[in-house]
Amino acid sequence: MRSDYKELDKTKTYLITGAAGFIGYFLAKRLLERGCRVIGIDNINDYYDVALKHARLEELGKPTDSSGQFTFIKGDISDKEMVNHLFNKYRPNIVVNLAAQAGVRYSIENPDAYIQSNIIGFFNILEACRHSYAETNNPNSDYKGIEHLVYASSSSVYGANKKVPFAEDDFVDKPVSLYAATKKSNELMAYNYSHLYKIPATGLRFFTVYGPMGRPDMAYFSFSQKIMAGEPIKVFNHGDMYRDFTYIDDIVTGVEKILCNPPNEDEMQARHKVYNIGNNKPEQLMYFIETLEKALSKAVGRSVTARKEYLPMQMGDVPGTYADITALERDFDFKPSASIEDGLLKFAQWFIRGQA
Repeated sequence: MRSDYKELDKTKTYLITGAAGFIGYFLAKRLLERGCRVIGIDNINDYYDVALKHARLEELGKPTDSSGQFTFIKGDISDKEMVNHLFNKYRPNIVVNLAAQAGVRYSIENPDAYIQSNIIGFFNILEACRHSYAETNNPNSDYKGIEHLVYASSSSVYGANKKVPFAEDDFVDKPVSLYAATKKSNELMAYNYSHLYKIPATGLRFFTVYGPMGRPDMAYFSFSQKIMAGEPIKVFNHGDMYRDFTYIDDIVTGVEKILCNPPNEDEMQARHKVYNIGNNKPEQLMYFIETLEKALSKAVGRSVTARKEYLPMQMGDVPGTYADITALERDFDFKPSASIEDGLLKFAQWFIRGQA
């Protein structure tokens, strides 16, 4: 672990963009349970069912035994004026940018959404951080500026790399989807702002996050919907695929450990770092489906089997992902631990309760 490692600071103000999203919701919930002040922003777009996003926000708004305070603002990070107003009003200490247009396949159908949110939106966050960070040089201000920007990257940046497991210093300049290209762009933009303006920033390459209240467009969720409706599921690349599935609680614990530990300067005087957060244990797609069938069977109390439709590889998709998490373990003494069996069972139990 880093010799200068710091525990989560409850006195800080945490701004989470994409707070109604899957990871944003669970991170906000964890910080509130720790007694932190959380400012959440989300545009509540209709990429998937907005009822799920509203349900997450409703949970965050419920009173708890902790002293955490949650404030929600409906807004879009591609609106620069709104972002600047938000920073000026709430003066966050730590910013977690999770707002983004997600999905590899959707980036082929609707590329404009990715440029608007993932490029323009992220640029607006960087600019707001830059102006806030400049406050540290103002002797008349008691605001310490942005102490750390943590932002979501993705395992998609590795594209179709043959070398596994994927390590942070691997070559990632040949993305196979626009989504991946925008995430790599985020890393380059954040590094540049860190180099020029000394903004401490950490990018997190998430590997296939799953769990209760997750995204309906993800395979485990859409598979469950189709299986329980008696419809066939689409198995791409004829099942010859594997993914490093990472349970949501592990993701949130990893992010929590990083929040109050901005990177030190590198040889270019940039305070920027990128980490993989994955389970470090890829699962074959067919085993994943078999495990999901068992989990749904347990949750519903009867045997459940998926009807499968085998198809070629989808455009923009990759055959496998596999995270090297050596750096995460070294710097934060943390390694995801949830098994796919336990994680899918928890998801299935939540999913079936929602169907009742």
